[in-house]
Amino acid sequence: MKIIGLVGGVASGKSLVANMLVELGAVHLDADRTGHAVLAEEADVRKALINRWGHGILSPKGQVDRSAVASKVFGTTPTAVEERKFLEDLLHPRIRERLNKIRDEAVAAGKPAIILDAPLLLEADWGSLCDIILMVDAPHDLRLKRAIRRGWTEAEFHQREAAQWPPEEKRRHADAVIANDGSPDDLRRLVHEFWHNNISPAIAR
Repeated sequence: MKIIGLVGGVASGKSLVANMLVELGAVHLDADRTGHAVLAEEADVRKALINRWGHGILSPKGQVDRSAVASKVFGTTPTAVEERKFLEDLLHPRIRERLNKIRDEAVAAGKPAIILDAPLLLEADWGSLCDIILMVDAPHDLRLKRAIRRGWTEAEFHQREAAQWPPEEKRRHADAVIANDGSPDDLRRLVHEFWHNNISPAIAR
């Protein structure tokens, strides 16, 4: 079994590629979604966030408001960098624990590959857990258009982009790159080529 570390710029299409890999038999470990679950379910995390930022980061129903948290941690100011470090130190060990459990279940089930999908995979040094780093690449202007279609503002796009390594740096660390600047059929063909070249031989062994 191989662990695929999935990286790419904001709105590059990582989720779409992950879904295509799942269709081929992989298991998707979504660190972002797991982080959302940690925020929603773990009382000690909620308490730590309130102690740090006050009750203003809670929704009217008393749950952690991810938008309020995002406003604290995304950006390039020294304060934003410090607050992001605090949040990562709080969440990453808990996220990793949950992902390890899912990974162990996938290994036991004999799955051929696991996709580790984390926005800060390289920045958090999770790349060392992976057998291969796969980058989904797309031009900046196209990614911005996709983000705006999702309902983000241009400022939100740039804030999230600034919180990550630039795509050029991610590309430098990647073992394979898939371009997502064409049609869905083009992307699917490239995903199948990646699987055939990198995962199928391991299955055959």
